[in-house]
Amino acid sequence: MTAPLVSGAGWIDLWPGEAPGAPRPKAGTETGGDGWRIAHTEVPQYVLFKAEKPNGTGVVVLPGGGYAMLAADHEGRQVGEWFAKRGITAIVVKYRVSSNPALGYHFPVPQMDARRAIRTMRFKAGDWGIDPTRIGIMGFSAGGHLCSTAVTMFDDKFEQETNDPIDQVSCRPDFGILCYPVIAMGQPHCHQGSVRNLLGANPSRELLDRNNTARRVTRKTPPIFLVHSADDRAVPLRNGTDFAAACADKGVPVSCHIYAQGGHGYGLGRSGDSKNWPDRLEDWLRHNKWMK
Repeated sequence: MTAPLVSGAGWIDLWPGEAPGAPRPKAGTETGGDGWRIAHTEVPQYVLFKAEKPNGTGVVVLPGGGYAMLAADHEGRQVGEWFAKRGITAIVVKYRVSSNPALGYHFPVPQMDARRAIRTMRFKAGDWGIDPTRIGIMGFSAGGHLCSTAVTMFDDKFEQETNDPIDQVSCRPDFGILCYPVIAMGQPHCHQGSVRNLLGANPSRELLDRNNTARRVTRKTPPIFLVHSADDRAVPLRNGTDFAAACADKGVPVSCHIYAQGGHGYGLGRSGDSKNWPDRLEDWLRHNKWMK
């Protein structure tokens, strides 16, 4: 297990005992940590970034990394600090990922970790100064795909999930923030590494379609904010536009910001013409009264 990465705080287990869905690998399998770049995760955990003056909103943050590793600094720690400064309490999640299929972290293991994180925030809302009806989720790249499953698969049942009090709480987010997300599983324009690491080397068409989340959008999907760049060569723009179009077709409120330049993996970075996208996110959060 990695050492605590935040001064005065550290990683907290999402489940009190063995996490469901896959056996825990032997100690020492996990790599990274000190630089918030983590691979072959051993235990699903989160770090809490509690706002000094909570405004009642909470956000679950999912770093990207192709379902192989977690880029948990610029797509995690920095994001948690950004929210906390604005009165929004955040948790950054170390969900289970690996490029080693022997660890068994295929679907729905990461999905269970994300759902558990939402439920944990809702369960602890009173302790953290959060309104349980104002809990969102945010994800980057493959974390954006995981976020998209959270806003579309909340009614799905996974038999591996436990019967403890937290797993009885609703896992439906109240809003979703998708940043250059992987979406189009089974399509040529998808990120193939994410497909392989999540679904295996030869996934069935049924499994690909189930995880092509543009096809999973319904009228129950919560409001969505989406940002993507036209010059993204890792996760082509059509991933984001497929999801935005599906939201529009189903009447889901969607705010979509597409920039000519930005590439991929920029987190909250301020370069190119996408440099002001966090300001647009603030505008959206204020408009929906999730931020004062």
